[in-house]
Amino acid sequence: MKKIYLVLAVLTIMSVSCTDNDNIVDSSIPETNAPIVNTPTGANVGEIMVKFKPEISGMLDKAQTRAIGGVMTRSGLPSMDEVLDVIGTYKFERIFPVDQRHETRTRETGLHLWYMVHFNKNVELSKVAEDLAKIGEIAQIEYSHNIQRAYDPKIKPTFVSQQAIKRMAATRSSRSAVFNDEGLKHQWGYINDGAAFNDDMNKWGDHVVPPAAGIDVGCDVAWGMCSGDPSVIVAVLDEGVAWDHPDLKQNMWVNDPEIYASKEDADGNGYTGDRYGYNFVSDMGFISYDGATDTGHGTHVAGTIAAVNNNGIGVCGIAGGNGDPNSGVKIMSCQVFSGDKGVTIYQEAKAIKYAADNGAVVLQCSWGLNSGLANPLTYIPGYTSEEEFVKSAPLEREVLDYFIHNAGSPNGVIEGGIAVFAGGNEYAAMAGYPGAYSGCVSVSAVAADGTPASYTNYGPGINIAAPGGDSDYHKCDEGKIYSTLPPSICADPTNPYGYMEGTSMACPHVSGVIALGLSYAVQKHRHFRAEDFKTLVFESVDDVYGYFQDTKTYWLNYGYVGQVTPIQMEPSNYRNKMGTGLINAGKLLQAVATGGVEISVPNVYLSVNSITKINFSKYFKNGNDLSFTCTVADNTIVKLEKNAKDHKEFTITGLKIGAVKVSVKASNNETQEFYITVRKGASGSGWL
Repeated sequence: MKKIYLVLAVLTIMSVSCTDNDNIVDSSIPETNAPIVNTPTGANVGEIMVKFKPEISGMLDKAQTRAIGGVMTRSGLPSMDEVLDVIGTYKFERIFPVDQRHETRTRETGLHLWYMVHFNKNVELSKVAEDLAKIGEIAQIEYSHNIQRAYDPKIKPTFVSQQAIKRMAATRSSRSAVFNDEGLKHQWGYINDGAAFNDDMNKWGDHVVPPAAGIDVGCDVAWGMCSGDPSVIVAVLDEGVAWDHPDLKQNMWVNDPEIYASKEDADGNGYTGDRYGYNFVSDMGFISYDGATDTGHGTHVAGTIAAVNNNGIGVCGIAGGNGDPNSGVKIMSCQVFSGDKGVTIYQEAKAIKYAADNGAVVLQCSWGLNSGLANPLTYIPGYTSEEEFVKSAPLEREVLDYFIHNAGSPNGVIEGGIAVFAGGNEYAAMAGYPGAYSGCVSVSAVAADGTPASYTNYGPGINIAAPGGDSDYHKCDEGKIYSTLPPSICADPTNPYGYMEGTSMACPHVSGVIALGLSYAVQKHRHFRAEDFKTLVFESVDDVYGYFQDTKTYWLNYGYVGQVTPIQMEPSNYRNKMGTGLINAGKLLQAVATGGVEISVPNVYLSVNSITKINFSKYFKNGNDLSFTCTVADNTIVKLEKNAKDHKEFTITGLKIGAVKVSVKASNNETQEFYITVRKGASGSGWL
C-alpha cells in the first residue's frame, strides 16, 4: 500500500527539482544493492526485468496513468528514471497488463511489481543490471533469456497414408472400437491391444519390436464413464494450435467477445483479438501454425488431449468428447513458439498468467530447460536443484505458483491449477526445469511395450510416466504417437495427421487424462483442491517396472541410418525412477467418483445496485436437465430474475445493504440454501 510521508523543511531544497511528493523515496527502504539473480550469458540484449519493492507500487501506478498512448518510458522514480535516461529506454512496461477481473489477486501475489525495461541494444547488458541494482526501490533484477524447447525442431513428423489408415481401421479390434475415428487403431497410447503395428517386418526388412497389450492410459474403461466436458479448459503453451483443423475446431476454446486477430480488446483482459488464445511470440491474437519452419508440435499435442471423438475422421483425443458439440474439453492456444522463434521468460510468464486468468485449469507444456545432468558434450545442462531454479528464475517460479494456486475456482471442480511438463529427452538421470519444480507435474516416456523410451529423462523430478513412443527401439513409425497436424506441413494436406515422439508426446497424455478426470468431476459434482487432485493422479497408475527386466537395445537415429549404432539400457538404472507408474484414466475416474467434496451453491457477495448472474445447473447433479425456482427470504435486499429461456440462470441485483437466505429448488425436488450479502459499493475504486 502506498504511504504518505511528511516533508520536513530541511528537504525544501530537494523539493525544488521534485515537486510531486509521490517522488520522495521512503527512507526506510534499505540502501543495499538488489540481487541480480541469473547470468547475462546468452541473455537478450536491450531488455532486462526488474521487480520493485511493494512500498512504491503507488508511484508506479501513477506513472502508468501518465503514459502516452499506453506506452511508458519512465517510472516516476527519480533514481530509476536517471538510469532509464542514460541507457536510452524507449519502453518501460508492467509485465502483466491490468485485467480488472483479477487485479486484486495479481497484487496479492506481487506480480504487479514486475516490469520490463526495453533500451538501446548497444548498451552493455551487465552494466545496466549493475546500475539498476544500486536503486533502493528495486527488489531484484533478472536477465531476459529465451525459453527452450524439449524437442529438436529440426526433426519433422512422419506420415501414414490414408490407404494404410483405412486398412488398419478395417481390422480394428473390439477394444479400440469405442469411437468411429479411423486413426484410433494407430493410437496405441489410448488402447493398446498388442496389434497396433502393421507388420512384423519394417520397410527396411528389419524385425519390428512388437507392442505389449495393456501399455496405454486406460481409455477403454474411462470412455465408458466420461469423454470430456467443455467447462474444462487446457492451455497449450507451444507452437500455435491449428484452431481451424477439422478434428480440433469444435473443441477449441472461444473467447466470445473477441474478433479473431483484431486490434481491439473487446473483453478488457489486456489482450487484443484473443478469440482462440494469444500469440505471445508476435504479441497479437493471430495464432500462426503454418510457417516454413513450423513443426506442427502444438497441434500434435492438442490432438492428443482433445481431438474430436466419434466424428468419423482422423484421430481421437483423450478428453475429446463423444461427437456431441457439447462434449469434449476445450483447447486454449497460448503460442510461445513460432517456427524457429521462441518467447523470452517474461513472455512465457504472461502466457501462464493469461491461461489462469482466462479459465484454464491445466497447463500443457512440452518444453523446458535441458536436464541438469545432461551430457555437456551434447547439451547445455540446466538447473541441478530446486534451490537453484527458485533463486535463478524468480519470475517463472512466481507465475507458476500463481497458476497453481489461482487457476480454477473455489466454487468449481478444482481450486488451483495443474501445470504439466515434459520431463525431457536428454537420456539423463534427472528431469529438466521448470517441470522438475515441486509444484509441477513432470512426465517421463515409455515405449509401446512398457519399457522406458530410449531418450527419456528419469530420476529426480519425474512424477509419472505416459506413452511417448520409441521408434529407435521399435524400428517403425507406428512406435511413435499418432495425432493431428496442420495441413500445411503434411505430405498430403487432405490427411492432416502424423507421427511424433518424445516426452513432448507423453506430456499431453497426462494433460488429457487430468482433463478427463476433471470432466468426470463436473459430471459427478465433485470439488478438489489442485494439490489433492494431483495426488489422485499420481496414485492412479499401472506398474511399468515389471516390463523392464532385461537389457534393452535400441538403435540411435534408426530412422536415418538403420541398425548402425546399438546402445544398451540396463533395467537397474531406471527402476523406481520413472515416476509412480503409467498413468491410468480409468483408475483416476474411479477415484474422482468418491474423492473431493460435493459441489454446492456458493454464497454470493455484491454491492448495492450491482448485478451478477448465477447458473444453478453447475451445482446440481444432472443440472443441465433441470429447471430451478428460488425463494428469497427478504425481497427488499435482493432481486432475483430467472432467464426465461432455460430456467437455469438467474440475474441477482443488490437493492440495499444486508444479508438474505435464498432457497433453490430443482425440478427433481432437490433443494439447496445459500446466502446473498449486499455490501456498500466502493466509491471511486480502481487500481490506477
